[in-house]
Amino acid sequence: MVFHFRCFSIGYVTHDDTNERSVDNFYTAPSQLELRPDGSTPILQKEYVSSLDVRSSNLRVFTPDELKKATKKYDQSTFLGEGGFGSVHKGVIKRLEHPFDSIHVAVKRCKRGRKGLREWETEVNFLGKIKHQNLVKLIGYCNEDNGNESNWLLVYEYMPNGSLDAHLSANSKAPLSWGIRLKIAKDAATGLTYLHEGAGVDRQTIFRDFKPSNILLDSQMNAKLSDFGFVREGPRDGRTHISTTVVGTKGYAAPEYVQTGHLTAKVDVWSYGIFIEELITGRRPSAQNNSERTLKSISWICCCSGSEKLNLVADPRLKGKYSEKSMQKLSSIAEKCLVKDPKLRPTMRQVLEMVNKAIELENQQLLNGSQT
Repeated sequence: MVFHFRCFSIGYVTHDDTNERSVDNFYTAPSQLELRPDGSTPILQKEYVSSLDVRSSNLRVFTPDELKKATKKYDQSTFLGEGGFGSVHKGVIKRLEHPFDSIHVAVKRCKRGRKGLREWETEVNFLGKIKHQNLVKLIGYCNEDNGNESNWLLVYEYMPNGSLDAHLSANSKAPLSWGIRLKIAKDAATGLTYLHEGAGVDRQTIFRDFKPSNILLDSQMNAKLSDFGFVREGPRDGRTHISTTVVGTKGYAAPEYVQTGHLTAKVDVWSYGIFIEELITGRRPSAQNNSERTLKSISWICCCSGSEKLNLVADPRLKGKYSEKSMQKLSSIAEKCLVKDPKLRPTMRQVLEMVNKAIELENQQLLNGSQT
């Protein structure tokens, strides 16, 4: 069993088909953190402090000892995954409101380094102020420096069913049904819509790294977005875009963003289209970010009619258990999301409405089947 942990996500996936499904991360934004000469606690540069830097009083502040106890001193038995920015361990903490009750959490340990510390700040500043059923909940953090060790930690709700990436893996022991895939598509679209429409802070927020490994599943298979280290406030004051350093993952990033660094919410819409293709086919996109090939593949699915043709492109693990109409509808959504001109792509609100229609078609098919 191999734990693969990308881009400091709290997702914990367990697939062994690394070669088949490997996708490299893009560039990471240059750090705006400087370390002290002795390498100790970082100092935030003034440029880093943004309009999202007011931390919420709702976040719980942990001590290093509390989190060591919660994770059995980060014992290997609690290990969930590891990536470039650090590791994640499963832990148990007491509820503040009910001290005799315990809950499971995921504790993210930030490695000492500029990129990891910058992401730590971004996640605390952003997730500390918002709450939504389709975003992973940040419970609290720790940022104590005891002189010999800097403790930059994040504590999240524990998501027992791990990442969507693991479930789409060829080695997954329990492939997702078509109905569950449609539900996940709706949950993810709902989360992105919330971000794009103000995220409760009256400012458009762009996710920038939307992909299956950043979608986690709870015990009821509800999908939640995770890993907010790259979120960015959208354009304001009549601006059409933001010019920024490109971050994200090859195969999922929008071509205009990769080529120009121009960031809009339509970048997330493109990534959502790639995600839909992966839900349908069970295959991860090429790391070469070949948009032409992706568009041809989606267009072909949309034009398919008849179960035999759909079976050629649908994830074989579905074993034909899906409605033709709902799959074609979802394919048409992907096709709209993957239009080359970002201005012609739908908004995530429009995407969400179309996904709801696909779910209606699936439910109608199930109803008709039960009546025959």
